[in-house]
Amino acid sequence: MSIAIRPYHPSDLYSLYQICLKTANSGQDGSHLYRDPELIGAIFAAPYAVAEPDLCLIVTVDEVPSGYILGTRDSAAFATWAELNWFSHLRRRYPLPAEGDHSFDAAAIRSIHEGYSPEPQLASYPAHLHIDLLPAAQGQGWGRRLIEQFLARLRELGVCGVHLGVGKANSGAVQFYSRVGFQRVLEADSWIGYGRLL
Repeated sequence: MSIAIRPYHPSDLYSLYQICLKTANSGQDGSHLYRDPELIGAIFAAPYAVAEPDLCLIVTVDEVPSGYILGTRDSAAFATWAELNWFSHLRRRYPLPAEGDHSFDAAAIRSIHEGYSPEPQLASYPAHLHIDLLPAAQGQGWGRRLIEQFLARLRELGVCGVHLGVGKANSGAVQFYSRVGFQRVLEADSWIGYGRLL
């Protein structure tokens, strides 16, 4: 088995959607949770690769995309870009669901209609990232390598800090971020905000 990290290419976009869905259940496969398999990737993966492809890295297993790290160097600027170029278009495709619809799809669609807004308490860490690995790429240090390469790129760009959010139910990720130098900055009902100065 051959595992490697390489830069993102536009032909990887479909794989980003798939990987995002297959890790959407607190790091486990979320395919059974969503009727529309593109929804979760349309929020947490694809817009970053489209907006800032230079910050997207792909892990391949035998040449097959099996994980990624992606994000933005400036969360406030990304919020403006996403509203103009991404969520405004998705809202036409996904109208608001009925008030009584509590499905995973409905929650994701409501998120699309809310758009993305940076969390004020994380303003000292202007960049943010998302990282997801399929089982074939887990437990072998590739997540740490992705983080290291991503942070090195942010330092080259003069970024002073980066943050991320993780669901409290994802205990493996919570432990991982502490091990790679992130500090708890914000604790909400269902998720934790981690930050790291660069």
